[in-house]
Amino acid sequence: MPRRCPVTIRLPPLYALRAFEVAARFGSFTEAAQSLCITQSAISRHVKTLEQQLGCQLFERRGSRLALTDTGRRLAQELKVGFGTIENACIAVTRQRGALRLKAPSTLTMRWLLNTLEAFQLAYPQQRVQLTSAWMDLDAVDFSSEPFDCAILLGDAALAADGHCLKLFDEWLVPVCAPTLLGNQPWDAARLAAAELIHPSRDRRDWRRWLARVGLADAVPWQQGKLFDTLELGISAAAQGHGVSIGDLALVGAELARGTLALPFDAAVRSGDSYYLVWPAHGAAHPVLAQMKDYLLAHLPDVQAQGVRLLD
Repeated sequence: MPRRCPVTIRLPPLYALRAFEVAARFGSFTEAAQSLCITQSAISRHVKTLEQQLGCQLFERRGSRLALTDTGRRLAQELKVGFGTIENACIAVTRQRGALRLKAPSTLTMRWLLNTLEAFQLAYPQQRVQLTSAWMDLDAVDFSSEPFDCAILLGDAALAADGHCLKLFDEWLVPVCAPTLLGNQPWDAARLAAAELIHPSRDRRDWRRWLARVGLADAVPWQQGKLFDTLELGISAAAQGHGVSIGDLALVGAELARGTLALPFDAAVRSGDSYYLVWPAHGAAHPVLAQMKDYLLAHLPDVQAQGVRLLD
């Protein structure tokens, strides 16, 4: 008697399922195409192939906006879980021989993390860390779409709501300038108001926070001054004598010790943000992560060593 083969459904092509899942996640064929490094027309064809094979509509146009149908929404949710399971399985297979992939802010990388990780690698030569620095989106990481095992973010504890987080240290804002700009006379509100302010962010929030906390918000025109994209650029401009920048006390210790930066005021203000090490809530943690966490905690910057008043 011939053996009966089990009846199975003919599954759609994997590339079509992946194209749909990414398009559903972004809500845009254009962004999905950019994410997958293919053309927008290819995304459209893959989604059409999937709709034809499943016999249902997955997207609908609402004016200029692309929206999921109810069926599309259910399928997208299931595929997100499915592709996540596949990704975790692949990561688990390669993790034992792979490097820990870490994303971190560029200024933190240059001023503390790079040297600390090099020392970690010397202490533990069998453990490898692949570091990627970022100068945008310092308070966010999407482990489902970005190729990282963990990240260091600048923000508050809520930024790791969907994962695990470990607080490293607080950000303390303090004005810094070149020693040649410091002069022999004490700095006061009038002198700071006459100086060129350097803003390490385009929204000028750091100077606003510091001035408000020390009671100088009405005395110093914080709206003026030079704008930079990163703290690193702002501090470098200050060291070259281009004005007074806000710096992070934890990240300027080397320049203060060498005398390439000086403090016109002896008060540091807590910004309200902190540096956190975060990693995904789902899936097994990378085997290097636990050892690196302990090492980072044992080698944090010492803000107390600068002899500056710390104002909460």
